[in-house]
Amino acid sequence: MVPISGTILRTVLLLTASNVFMTFAWYGHLKNLSGRPWIIAALVSWGIALFEYLLQVPANRMGATTMSIAQLKMLQEAIALTVFVPFAVFYMKQPVKLDFLWAGLCIMGALYFMFRGS
Repeated sequence: MVPISGTILRTVLLLTASNVFMTFAWYGHLKNLSGRPWIIAALVSWGIALFEYLLQVPANRMGATTMSIAQLKMLQEAIALTVFVPFAVFYMKQPVKLDFLWAGLCIMGALYFMFRGS
C-alpha cells in the first residue's frame, strides 16, 4: 500500500471542502431557488462558487507538487462523486440507486490505474 503524504491529505481535504461548495453552487438552486428567476439562481451560485475556487485553486497548486495533473483530475472526480451522492440522497431527497455504486466502482478503478505507478 502506498503511504499518503501530508500534501496529498491536505489536497484531499481542500478538494472535499471545495466540492461541497461546488455541489451546492451547481445543484442547490434546484431546491432552494426553483421559484426564482434563473438570473437570481445564477448570481447566488456564482457567489457560492467563489468559496469553491478559494479552496480548489490552492488544493490543485499544492497537489500538483506531488501528483500529475491527470491524477489530480481523477482524484477530484472521485471526491466529487463522494460528495454528490450523499447530497443527492439526503439533501435533494433523490432515491438511492445501484448505479451510484457502479459509478463509484468505475471511478475507484480509474484511481487505481492513475496512482498504481506512484
